[in-house]
Amino acid sequence: MLTGLLFLVLTLGVYLISKRIYAAKTKMYLSPLIITPLLIISFLLMTGVSFDSYNAGGKWLTDLLQPATVAFAIPLHKNFKVLKKHAAEIAAGVLSGTVMAVISSVLLANCLHLSSNLATSLVPRSVTTPIAMNISQNIGGIPSITAVFVIMTGVLGTLMGPLVLRLFRIDNEVARGVSLGTAAHGMGTSKAFELSSLTGTISSIAMILTALFTLSVTPALLAVFLR
Repeated sequence: MLTGLLFLVLTLGVYLISKRIYAAKTKMYLSPLIITPLLIISFLLMTGVSFDSYNAGGKWLTDLLQPATVAFAIPLHKNFKVLKKHAAEIAAGVLSGTVMAVISSVLLANCLHLSSNLATSLVPRSVTTPIAMNISQNIGGIPSITAVFVIMTGVLGTLMGPLVLRLFRIDNEVARGVSLGTAAHGMGTSKAFELSSLTGTISSIAMILTALFTLSVTPALLAVFLR
């Protein structure tokens, strides 16, 4: 119990310190979503502490993922009129992004000659972690491997997303929110809220819709592309 509490405090401490550094420098590579896991992983490797021992405290933060997702209902309620006005555009954008995410995952798996289990584990990579792991289990993947792919997708999306938006001069808040929420789930949504409250709200609804659409389209797409 005491060991778990110490690792929980360690994780929170590293996150808060990296958050202050990021607030001062505002460089994407200094994001606490990137720095915190890198420092924790480095600490575990250097000290030889097992993941199970660390997770005795870290799992308390993991358990907060689901209520944190539910908490997105607050900004959704505040911006309901805007969401209602752009509902069709948001749904169409998320659906097309979801289909492309699943297809690109399958094609990447085929190019890398991954086994069937690894291929299906890769498919839900653009969905927030708790839901992605459930999807992975239902389609024959390995949930723990899926969690790794989800984190990698979130980190890359958070790093590359703002650059792509600037490159193509996409400054519409709805478009930015749909892009970040669909491509990079919770991490993308965190970045979206840095851009503006409305962008973050759109991103959060895009993240939720991505999970629903992934559940709907994945079986059919896998039947076509993973024969």
